Amino acid sequence: MPLSICLILVYATIIFAGGLIGYLKAGSKPSLIAGVVSAALLAGTAWFSWSNEVQALWIAGGIAALLSLVFLMRFLKTRSFMPSGMMLLVSLAATAYFALTAWRG
Repeated sequence: MPLSICLILVYATIIFAGGLIGYLKAGSKPSLIAGVVSAALLAGTAWFSWSNEVQALWIAGGIAALLSLVFLMRFLKTRSFMPSGMMLLVSLAATAYFALTAWRG
């Protein structure tokens, strides 16, 4: 399995875990729903990458970029590094990796 597909799945797992933890610790149903939906979209992208890896990486990069915006808004609102600041850094790194890998073809 190519590294890029593995990293999409790792990122999907981190997003899912974050949504689950947000629900378990704070009772946040929106966090759970967003985490599950985002992780499912990323998992679908990983599956799609078997037929077109470059396009799947662009899609995964787009999802990660959107999540970066969400985490940036949460970070600016709370001014708390955990969890929004940490997830912002992870999402920015994922966006950069997916986009650069797709760009290189």
